[in-house]
Amino acid sequence: MSVQLGMPQPREEAGPALPSVPAARPADAPAGLADRYGRRATDMRLSLTDKCNLRCTYCMPAEGLEWLAKQAVMTAEEIVRIVRIGVEQLGVRELRLTGGEPLVRHDLVDIISALRSNHPDLPISMTTNAVGLAKKAAPLKAAGLTRINVSLDSLHEETFTKLTRRPFLDQVLAGVDAAWAAGLGPVKLNAVLMRGINDAESPALLGWALDRGYELRFIEQMPLDADHGWTRRNMITAAEIREILSAEYVLSADPRERDGAPAERFEVRRRVPGLDAGGAPSAHGPVLGTVGIIASVTEPFCSDCRRTRITAEGKIMSCLFSREEYDLLGLLRSGADDDALARRWQDAMWIKPKAHGMDHVGLDAPDFVQPDRSMSAIGG
Repeated sequence: MSVQLGMPQPREEAGPALPSVPAARPADAPAGLADRYGRRATDMRLSLTDKCNLRCTYCMPAEGLEWLAKQAVMTAEEIVRIVRIGVEQLGVRELRLTGGEPLVRHDLVDIISALRSNHPDLPISMTTNAVGLAKKAAPLKAAGLTRINVSLDSLHEETFTKLTRRPFLDQVLAGVDAAWAAGLGPVKLNAVLMRGINDAESPALLGWALDRGYELRFIEQMPLDADHGWTRRNMITAAEIREILSAEYVLSADPRERDGAPAERFEVRRRVPGLDAGGAPSAHGPVLGTVGIIASVTEPFCSDCRRTRITAEGKIMSCLFSREEYDLLGLLRSGADDDALARRWQDAMWIKPKAHGMDHVGLDAPDFVQPDRSMSAIGG
């Protein structure tokens, strides 16, 4: 397949100009997307669109958001070029396509095909809500997609609809099964637990995933909701998640190295009645699989962060919680060459903050000041 290329339309002014990148990166700075604290970004998260067909309560308001104008979003050609610069000049070793919802882009298969043609060995994954994936899983695999991450917060229709504000659970489950059948594995599932809504369902969700060979990761709710209703007090913490799961399962540290991954992995065994909590894990039977917990708020992993993010309109974000963005697409559309784009990207990553700022995790600590953007507008 070939990507249909065309000249982008002039961008509309959407507000005040973004800050220019400070000339702070020294000439002898390390190669690649290095920062001042010795980290180097090799994992690229690139958003294909800000649009989404769900309205998850922890992400978007019920009425949705004002979408970006079409001409403001990166074209297929621009996406392919930016990824090429990241891989060939800046040391990117893994690509995750995000949104919004990537499946709403009509040219998604063509984009993946072009990326795979340029980078035969690059791991290319995608995060999706799986609405519509049942029909697209096989074509995406054929185009070169490596694997899939699916957001799935509940197996109960009523709970799912309450969280997403859409009655699409059957479509999501069909999409998950289709991804597995197409060979887009390991299929990873992401679940955000909301207090009093789906937290009690977590052991059953884990059991369902283990039975099917899917890798489930529970994610602490992050302060990235458009309604800005997040509070520490309402968030289900990683410690609470482990406690809830321990009623039915025994979790022990996964012996595999974490290697910069956001999820802390645990081997899972079924708890045997009559054995106390201090019993050896082996006494509880065989390992059924693994579960991951992403504790961005209470157990942050900033010191080993290896991610760089590009939003759907081509802004560089050095951190998911950053309140500053730097324009890569505008520079590209001005006629800049690859070296100039690479330098802009390096400059933006050089000033990546040491941590995201959620240092106080106690329930009585002041609330974290949220970024202006919601998750759907950033791209996870």
